[in-house]
Amino acid sequence: MRHYDIILAGGGAAGLSLAYHLSQSALRETSILIIDREVKRHNDHTWCSWLHGPEPFDEIAYRTWDQLAFIGPDLERGFEKIFDLAPYRYRMVRGFDFYRFTRETLCAAPAVDFLRGKVERVVDAPDHAEVHVNAQTYTADWVFDSRYDPANYRPLTRRYHYLIQHFLGWEIETPLPAFDPHVPRMFDFRTPQDGAMRFIYVLPYSPRRALVEYTLFSPSLLPQAEYEAALRGYLADVLGLTDYRIVDEEQDLIPMTEHPSARRAGRRVMNIGTRGGRVKASTGYAFHRIQQDSAAIVASLRRHGHPFDVPTPPRRYRLFDAILLEVLAARGDLGAPLFTALFQNNPIQRIFRFLDEEDGLGGNLQLLASLPPGPFIAAWLRLARRR
Repeated sequence: MRHYDIILAGGGAAGLSLAYHLSQSALRETSILIIDREVKRHNDHTWCSWLHGPEPFDEIAYRTWDQLAFIGPDLERGFEKIFDLAPYRYRMVRGFDFYRFTRETLCAAPAVDFLRGKVERVVDAPDHAEVHVNAQTYTADWVFDSRYDPANYRPLTRRYHYLIQHFLGWEIETPLPAFDPHVPRMFDFRTPQDGAMRFIYVLPYSPRRALVEYTLFSPSLLPQAEYEAALRGYLADVLGLTDYRIVDEEQDLIPMTEHPSARRAGRRVMNIGTRGGRVKASTGYAFHRIQQDSAAIVASLRRHGHPFDVPTPPRRYRLFDAILLEVLAARGDLGAPLFTALFQNNPIQRIFRFLDEEDGLGGNLQLLASLPPGPFIAAWLRLARRR
């Protein structure tokens, strides 16, 4: 058995981010083993975040924007606005660039090893943890587990919600200019809602190239043909595009649940990433939260010799997430008008602070007062009866 200071069970965004943060800290000589089933060299994810100030991975950002557009479902009676984000910016990091950069950085670190294989078992013990993989056993002072198990997100209780953010995105290229490369569309609700919250998300790379995603918040997936038909319909009927080439495609699903995720999985084991509840339940955003969590874990290891002293947001944010998920689960058709009211009645900086769980109670109350109260009061009463 070989012993390491740290073993990372999973080499995706969470595992590689934690290893990178360690490599850039006073703990850079920590011995680390990163275990994953594959060597990630393809562009399987696109991570976007609103940020202010310098952040890790700025040097590999594929695109950064200073504005965002919101478009409501009915422009004749609805709402459309381009928001200036300052002091924030909207940054996009491609999976391909992230995997390449972190692997190159970590391969240059003095004590980082990579192992390809499937983790069969993690065993907690008083003074170490064991990881069983490829019929071998490795031990470590600390194990960080980011393995994603869909079984953990099935509806096991009526106390919580188990929606899915699922999407199909096409990176398209057009023969003539069709996009404003300076203005992504965060929400474009000009697509049929059909009882669920559905919108189009557009990231323009140039006047002739953009990633266009059809996104839903709902309890179940669609047949593949329905995603494709919705994208073709939006491109043709809304943007007037019929002549384009699909350069690349991305498709994924993100769990949206307020079901508590245990951070501590043993005396020597900690859950991180999706497994550790780092996905924001009401938005599906996770990448920036993973960076904050990685920095907090490193700080805890340095100060206390263990990783568990990480901050938790005020409990009211979990309630806010639960209420919104209850609204969307019961009345998905209300998603478009509620999000329109949110963006119409608030500066986007306040929305970002709220979604980052960083605003004070006063800012929270201002934002909540800008929304129609009826759906949220009804949702809160239903939650109270169930819990």
